[in-house]
Amino acid sequence: MAVPAFVFSLAYLGPTKAEADFRICNTTPSRVGIAIGYKDAKGWATEGWWNVEANACETLLQGSLAARYYYLYAIDYDQGGEWSGAAFMCTQDQMFTIRGIDRCEDRGYFQTGFFEIDTLEQSSWTVQLTDPAIEASAAR
Repeated sequence: MAVPAFVFSLAYLGPTKAEADFRICNTTPSRVGIAIGYKDAKGWATEGWWNVEANACETLLQGSLAARYYYLYAIDYDQGGEWSGAAFMCTQDQMFTIRGIDRCEDRGYFQTGFFEIDTLEQSSWTVQLTDPAIEASAAR
């Protein structure tokens, strides 16, 4: 069953001064599951799931970033909804590392829409998942 897409905003924190990593911070009141897609020297890969508690951060990839573009998919475990996009890659229900993004269903995987992140060729990047409904009520 498909989960309806929530309209969540994304705040890109950009490069960080800490260690060179790709990090995600969940500023929502919900637990979220995260999958990441990227292209490295071996080709396309997707990995998941990181379970990030409400108001917590998690390092997805350690070390200097090897690519300019990364792709994320996230699902809200507590309230439903997802952060998704038009870049389709392979996922599965359990923890995974999947090589290749073609013929997902033929290979026994799900085809999932990821959203693109442009790291501007920085060596480190942090993405912040936010809920615009909470931001709107706080701005009043």
